[in-house]
Amino acid sequence: MFKEFKTFIARGNVLDLAVAVIIGAAFGRIVTSLTEDVIMPVIGKIFGGLDFSGYFLRMGPVPANYTGSLSDYAALKKAGVPLLGYGAFITQAANFVIVAFIIFLVVRSVNKLLPKPSAAAPAEPADVTLLREIRDELKARPRV
Repeated sequence: MFKEFKTFIARGNVLDLAVAVIIGAAFGRIVTSLTEDVIMPVIGKIFGGLDFSGYFLRMGPVPANYTGSLSDYAALKKAGVPLLGYGAFITQAANFVIVAFIIFLVVRSVNKLLPKPSAAAPAEPADVTLLREIRDELKARPRV
């Protein structure tokens, strides 16, 4: 069983997949930072200081011992208040769209850089080949 496992792990596909997962996770963190630290603040600035993370609906009571702001999503969530954080969802949806677009651009660029496989000449149908052989054979016969 260990030998089979070793053979499975040594396959190129498994190693390629492992590398892809690691690079994908790192790429995801970069794009998340790009979204949260660069793009979303610019969008917020364009729309007059709009901060999507602050949009939520309180779904339950605030504990009596809570002393923080009633408009602080993170503090309310930490205090255990049930919240519907649709602003965080909007941020994650925008993050997804941006990640998908960046991946599209990367794949498109790589496809343009890679050489295209040359198309093989289509093979002649068997009946055409047979007819040509018959023609050549008839031409080679002496005429009477």
